[in-house]
Amino acid sequence: MKLMISGSSGLVGSQLCQRLNSDSAFEIVRLVRNSASDGLGPSVIWQPSEDRLSADLFSGIDAVIHLGGTNIANKRWSPEVKKTIYNSRVQSTRLLANTLASLDNPPATFLCASAIGYYGDRGSVRVDENSPRGLGFLANVCEAWEQATQPAVKAGIRVVNMRFGMILDKSAGALSKMLTPFKLGAGGKIGSGSQYWSWIALPDVINAILFCLQNEGVQGPVNFVAPDEVTNLKFTKTLGKVLSRPTCLPVPAFGIKTLFGEMGQELMLSSARVTPERLRSAGFEFQYAKLEDALRSILSNESHSR
Repeated sequence: MKLMISGSSGLVGSQLCQRLNSDSAFEIVRLVRNSASDGLGPSVIWQPSEDRLSADLFSGIDAVIHLGGTNIANKRWSPEVKKTIYNSRVQSTRLLANTLASLDNPPATFLCASAIGYYGDRGSVRVDENSPRGLGFLANVCEAWEQATQPAVKAGIRVVNMRFGMILDKSAGALSKMLTPFKLGAGGKIGSGSQYWSWIALPDVINAILFCLQNEGVQGPVNFVAPDEVTNLKFTKTLGKVLSRPTCLPVPAFGIKTLFGEMGQELMLSSARVTPERLRSAGFEFQYAKLEDALRSILSNESHSR
């Protein structure tokens, strides 16, 4: 199977490419913004902002996996930053979908990243792929992001909108930023701690992408979250337990809002109790279905190197 992959330099993309490169059943070509010599596979350059993409690049491609999008947690959300977050997702997805739809022999499958930010702040209410979108900036972005794939859907291409939850890995993402204060014994719940954090271990992200790629019955929005529903308080206590550290220094909500503004409200204080109904009903088996098991595996060296 020959795959076209964008976003290969990110956390998920780099791990996915390494996995695919180790399997002779797959051949990958990467869409990159700058020439790369990182050993992750052959690449071709594209510039989504120019709104041009040669149809010739997709000759012989069986599936496209789009993982592009600027980091949403690097800085406070000024109007300019929010515009970049939106355009880096919606513009690139629209370009890919329109190009695929225009091909005489398009790839059969288009897997496109999205996020559980689609659901907004839902308190303790469980939500699944059939739940309506919520409110807020991220919900708006995710809705437009998924709508941008519609030209491919209308062209008969199987589209999967991968709604990623908090991806756990010690080298990048939210968990990596939490490790230093927690290892110093300065960790604690955020705000009330009652908000739900829907998470998934990085190995399960890669496994679920391959599962969706190879299972033709899976299409539309798919929640990439583990079935273990945890609040921020439980997440905090579990991380402290794995690291053998106290978690008695809470971070007040007003502190988060003061330091991070709207970004802090939506990423840290909002609650999304998301369930992976479509993955489960399709027969996907999680390698890490429980938070403590996931953290112990991810942090196996950390907990013994104090």
